[in-house]
Amino acid sequence: MIKNFTTLAALFFASFGGQTSAEQFQTEDQFTENLSRQTRITPLTLEKLYQYGVTDETELRLEYFFYTNREKKAASLHEALEKLGYSGRYGQSADEASIFIVTGWSMPVKMSKDSAVSWTETMCRIGFKYDAEFDGWGTNPEQ
Repeated sequence: MIKNFTTLAALFFASFGGQTSAEQFQTEDQFTENLSRQTRITPLTLEKLYQYGVTDETELRLEYFFYTNREKKAASLHEALEKLGYSGRYGQSADEASIFIVTGWSMPVKMSKDSAVSWTETMCRIGFKYDAEFDGWGTNPEQ
């Protein structure tokens, strides 16, 4: 009886666009951990940038990185980021065929702690919405 219910539930979710656990790339717990990690790393990254003459008033384009397990998810995330004015691309990982990468450049972001952490949090949340993990950002201080 339970086995039949589980099979029925899996078919129901698959039929209506829901994800089975085998398809899910990032769980809610993983998202929460990643969000915490990324928002802790951002102020440390800013401190390094400040050493290169960047100030909290400087606006820089940020290079972003996401990973997911399906091309369709990568394409949808890429499209959502383009709607924000970001330029980027997506494709299959050269190292692992089951991983898809989304990368590109943001619009200019103010390099104050509040702005950068808020941007980082937004990117984590957008990634989670499209079942992708935000893997962080980098930049060139001499833009």
